Amino acid sequence: MIILYLTCADKNEAETIRMALLEAKLIACARRSSVHSSYWWGGKINHDDEILLTMESVEEKFDDIEAVVTELHSYDEYVLTAVLVLRTTPGVLRWLKDSLE
Repeated sequence: MIILYLTCADKNEAETIRMALLEAKLIACARRSSVHSSYWWGGKINHDDEILLTMESVEEKFDDIEAVVTELHSYDEYVLTAVLVLRTTPGVLRWLKDSLE
């Protein structure tokens, strides 16, 4: 199991990516949150309101997830990060497997 994090430009972009990944059964769940990001880009510190997607999937689907995000994301360089889950409750693993088949 992995948890994926992806920042998006706005709610519309986040919703488009979230639904494409869910419909392709590449993720089992996605949560959308408003965040305020500060980051280095173009030699200066930028501050922007963004939408953060937090998603649940499995490691072997990462390349396919990345391909969908690349096709739909508006940023020149987006940040898609996967974190491996060391432990979770037994039911979560069954639900994840069933949801991604």
